[in-house]
Amino acid sequence: MSIWWSLHLRREAASVPLARRFLLGTMESAGVDPDVSFDLSLALSEACANAVEHGGARGDRGEGADTWEAWEEPSGTACGQYRVTAYLDGEKCRIEVADSGPGFPARRALRTAAQQHEAEQPYASTQQYPPQYAEHPPLTAEDGRGLCLIEQLADHVHFGNRPGHGGAVVSFDKVLKWREGALLMVS
Repeated sequence: MSIWWSLHLRREAASVPLARRFLLGTMESAGVDPDVSFDLSLALSEACANAVEHGGARGDRGEGADTWEAWEEPSGTACGQYRVTAYLDGEKCRIEVADSGPGFPARRALRTAAQQHEAEQPYASTQQYPPQYAEHPPLTAEDGRGLCLIEQLADHVHFGNRPGHGGAVVSFDKVLKWREGALLMVS
């Protein structure tokens, strides 16, 4: 058995805990280990907070935005709204948050501090790193840590832009652990 759902939410602060509670309820009902549920719900909260903050047209904060009509494609592109999709199966949970904002700026490959140290000493390690890392904010910054936190909490993360539509897409997944007798646990 698998569980799949998609939420279309207004870009309002109240939507973030709503999405988080929906995910936690789903994982609790399915029997996912509480530690894994917590990690995924925190990563989801960070992705949703980014969509609320940055997910509309430049200067748009979501107030007074038109809602999607029932016959429109649920694409997450309506200004003032964003989409959260989650898929749980026997092995992993995959979550995607898509908005209609300006998207991510063109980025070069960024590294964590430890990886930067290794890069400065090229013969110290031969380990290769994926080309995508969230930029770490300065230590004195009051915000900007959300994408880095998502990378630490999930097993696989992708930050991208929606081709042709505009908007950012944050997708991440994590291998699931189950409580004994869990509904979706692999046999």
